[in-house]
Amino acid sequence: MAASPTPKLNADFPSLDALQHLGPFSVALSGGADSTALLVACATRWPGKVHAVHVHHGLQTAADDFEAHCVALCERLYVPLVVQRVNAAHAVGESPEDAARQARYRALAEALQNNWGGHIKDMALAQHADDQVETLLLALSRGAGLPGLACMPAVAERHGVTYHRPWLDVPGAALRDALRASGQAWVEDPTNEDTRYTRNRIRAELLPVIEQAFPSFRQTFARSASHAAQAQTLLQEVAEQDLQIVGNPPAIKALQQLSEARQSNVLRLWLALEHSQASAAQLQALLVQVKACTTRGHNIDIKVGRGFVRRDGAVLRCYNL
Repeated sequence: MAASPTPKLNADFPSLDALQHLGPFSVALSGGADSTALLVACATRWPGKVHAVHVHHGLQTAADDFEAHCVALCERLYVPLVVQRVNAAHAVGESPEDAARQARYRALAEALQNNWGGHIKDMALAQHADDQVETLLLALSRGAGLPGLACMPAVAERHGVTYHRPWLDVPGAALRDALRASGQAWVEDPTNEDTRYTRNRIRAELLPVIEQAFPSFRQTFARSASHAAQAQTLLQEVAEQDLQIVGNPPAIKALQQLSEARQSNVLRLWLALEHSQASAAQLQALLVQVKACTTRGHNIDIKVGRGFVRRDGAVLRCYNL
């Protein structure tokens, strides 16, 4: 697809009203269709206000093509661009997708911290309704709890950056249609066709079937994710209140006064504050031991995440390795 020298101003991009209250902000620009659409739409609406960050992962031969596209696009739009290079190789036992995602967020934060005087604290992401549905289905397939089912929030803070997702209710096809209408090219990620990746299988094989059975699934799935997010917010508030009651570190007798559901809820919060995370089985084992802890000599020593939770007199303590 050939690109016009400048995007057409009348291209029918989805609404960006969710970003209109921001001062100068940045767009995370991968060079794919979604982020290209977001940058073009933002730069067209707010000339001179928008910056861009491209993360060069170096994981595939097409990475240089993505960078070249981003450089050329930003030059045409007069958008300042920073290219951040990262090593996104995954460790043994770590998901390649998760490793790349974590590296990308760190790189985006570092780019804002080290450029433009460090004054830009907001970044727009191009994730859309299809991405949200894929995230929900992945969470369901893994037996995730409410935090996973809540999927991607419209606004979230991470590493000192506030991320905005203005198009979570927009189908991905609408973004490509708008790009075609504007005459703007993008770069196709060759890995998007690789169905060895679960997310790609969902996109290529599962979503078309779901759409045939439930044409409004994007809206209804998003509503379910919103309900999960609201419920998780409530659980977080309850956990914070209960942590005030049981203390930090948690007193065993105080924990025993709570229902098992509230024990589980507050222990998850406490472990998160200790930079640890228990699996469902580990947390259940810990709850059993807390309930059984009725004598002074009862020992608690449970593997949790990469460390242990152990009894220390009247309280629990977390030891990370």
